Amino acid sequence: MANVCVLDSPHIERSRELAEYAAKSFSPQRAILESALDLVRRIHKDFRFDPTATSVSTPLKQVLKERRGVCQDFAHLMIGCLRSLGLPARYMSGYLLTSPPPGRPRLVGADASHAWASVYCGESAGWVDLDPTNNCIVDDTHVTLAWGRDFGDVTPMRGVVLGGGDQELVVRVTVTPASMAILE
Repeated sequence: MANVCVLDSPHIERSRELAEYAAKSFSPQRAILESALDLVRRIHKDFRFDPTATSVSTPLKQVLKERRGVCQDFAHLMIGCLRSLGLPARYMSGYLLTSPPPGRPRLVGADASHAWASVYCGESAGWVDLDPTNNCIVDDTHVTLAWGRDFGDVTPMRGVVLGGGDQELVVRVTVTPASMAILE
């Protein structure tokens, strides 16, 4: 999987602009994970979450230029940056815990599908999932459903609607931990 995750994909094209943006986080002295975490922090700081700014077909170049988008855009942006530097990266799709544990903030993207990125950090660390929307390393508050090269590989719903008129699909998801109690 790592080899295909350095190539362009339908929604993510490597570019000089993405490499230049990412290069500020990467240096020869820094480990891949440390550099990738800095990139996560910068994306979180430099880009604004705006659910009206983009659609599924918004080009990555537009997201980079306008500095706004949603989790899918930020995952694509991070993956594009990593691949533009020659690092394997993949798109992760799933859900977030709806109510966070005590003392932890509610993550952006809870109650809907969510996307984040994964970077291959070498054989010793393997794949590490990072969430640029929420500026964090993915933990047990994220529920992975699928991964692929980009959104197109793991779209949660696909199909054809026949008929006329306007239609809008609205999805709400509630993720709660399973009870640890033993059922009798």
